[in-house]
Amino acid sequence: MVEAVKKIWMDGELVDWDKAQVHVLTHTLHYGLGVFEGIRCYRLEDGQSAVFRLREHIQRLYDSAHIATLDLPPWSVDQVVDACAETVRVNGLSECYLRPLMFMGDGTMGLAAMDNPTRLAIVVWKWGSYLGDEGMEKGIRARVSSFARPGVNMLMAKGKIVGHYVNSIMAKREALRSGYDEAILLDAQGYVSEASGENVFVVRNGRVSTPPQGSSILGGITRETIITLLEEQGLVVEPRTLSRDELYIADEIFLVGTAAEVTPVRELDDRKIGAGSRGPVTQEIQRRYFSAVRGGEYSKPEWLHVV
Repeated sequence: MVEAVKKIWMDGELVDWDKAQVHVLTHTLHYGLGVFEGIRCYRLEDGQSAVFRLREHIQRLYDSAHIATLDLPPWSVDQVVDACAETVRVNGLSECYLRPLMFMGDGTMGLAAMDNPTRLAIVVWKWGSYLGDEGMEKGIRARVSSFARPGVNMLMAKGKIVGHYVNSIMAKREALRSGYDEAILLDAQGYVSEASGENVFVVRNGRVSTPPQGSSILGGITRETIITLLEEQGLVVEPRTLSRDELYIADEIFLVGTAAEVTPVRELDDRKIGAGSRGPVTQEIQRRYFSAVRGGEYSKPEWLHVV
């Protein structure tokens, strides 16, 4: 359960947690046309706190709104960046998860609702490892979902759009009910797309592969970060089409995303992956990633927005 904080930023002002409410006829609630981001704030090695790649996330929020044909709200990207930092500060959190949500308000019903206002909320809360601390160390069990990721011209894959996540929710709930921790979805052609909320990386014979940017995947900011860190480590990263059976014979598989961070997969469809535990490439990229987000050796100043 999400632990309540003092304030939520809503349409330009900070309001009490219990007063951050919307009308039942809010258009996004009915039809799913809204956009959002998931962002993390970390406590740095020097004791300060910083939001990781905040501006890139907010730019993607605005890009998603453009893709979704939402009218942009009156606040600029820079103003929303500042609002995110302010919301973290006012709630006194040294580490937290941030959820900016841009949505269509109430007014006209029906599908188009061309005149409904675009509203914006920013919520922060404490959130640990999405797939669990044990999963981060020992790896998780995953299954290939019976649900496919829609093709690139069915839904706009590069928009982080609210309604798209019904596909992920169905896959995730199916996986959990089947006794697994996570689902990996294939695309409409049967190739590996992504997990329910993470990008997929595969290690085999010292080479790292991941589905290409132009496929039915979200263009992950964590994915981009991981590619940078892997290449700085001297590894070859090949964005390419991956078949399902290539995952079964991988030496390592790991999932990356803001919520899941870097989580190894030890088993897929009841097949052991590699040694059946976190592999050396995954362990090293975890080390580098957590160093980067906490302002350590592998960090870059432009990645950290100190609050």
